[in-house]
Amino acid sequence: MKINLKVIAGLSLAMIFWAFSFVWVKQAYISFNPSTVVLFRLILSAILLFVILKLLKKLNPLHRKDLKWFFLLAFFEPFMYFVGESFGLKYVSSTMGAVIISTIPLFAPIADRLFFKAKLTLLNILGLIISFAGVLMIVLGKDLSLNAPLYGIMMLFLAVMAAIGYTVVLKKIPMHYNAVSIITYQNAIGSLYFLPLFLTLDLKHIESTVIGPKAVWAIVQLAIFASSAAFILFTDSIRIIGITKANAFVNMIPVFTAIFAWWLLDEPLSIKKFIGIAIVIGGVFISQIKKGNVVTE
Repeated sequence: MKINLKVIAGLSLAMIFWAFSFVWVKQAYISFNPSTVVLFRLILSAILLFVILKLLKKLNPLHRKDLKWFFLLAFFEPFMYFVGESFGLKYVSSTMGAVIISTIPLFAPIADRLFFKAKLTLLNILGLIISFAGVLMIVLGKDLSLNAPLYGIMMLFLAVMAAIGYTVVLKKIPMHYNAVSIITYQNAIGSLYFLPLFLTLDLKHIESTVIGPKAVWAIVQLAIFASSAAFILFTDSIRIIGITKANAFVNMIPVFTAIFAWWLLDEPLSIKKFIGIAIVIGGVFISQIKKGNVVTE
């Protein structure tokens, strides 16, 4: 059995941050509209990472020949992804949104196969199926129905497709760019994409709304943890273990979201959910198994 424990730890932490983001987005919506939330979190994230990289002298210079890839990368994520997720969460609950986002691993192998001719093992496929079955166990009712507006569901699936596009383009970014530099540039470019939406849709709203500290703090947390730390961990992991295996961890997002909803929003956490959580985590680990020994470095 060969498992990269450091990668698994990093990906798990990224999924925790992204699971929290579903709660933070709802809190930010108390005072702000979707375009405002995304624009501010991207600007704060880009500034924070730029300052850190400059102080540490770790910022890789952006070469002109790579601009097309960075603009395409930022178009998929954060722009198209956050258009889908942010507007979808206006109509769909946090848990339901996390469930739809968790379908990303079902599409990732197709993209990996089409664009990079990657091979899938039986354990990879089995792990994905098992973990997604656990997700369904957590979120579906006895009648197996998903009660949510069609528009919200469609917007969230737009986010799913954007995430797959992002992982494909990410493989085109030259390896001499470190993960933090990539996230800095993509968030800066992404804020440029969102600026017209903010000026068109949200400027008048923000001028007339009462801004609460809880909503402001939610955006700060989104910027630091969801738009910075989580993306850095995820980007590094994709480069180490590939698209399909990294995306398998997305199935853990609704697991963590269910826990945080119980913790912060007093939603019930039943025995059924506990069993589903165990199935999801087990499936994720199965998808990572290779022949050999456990890897810790």
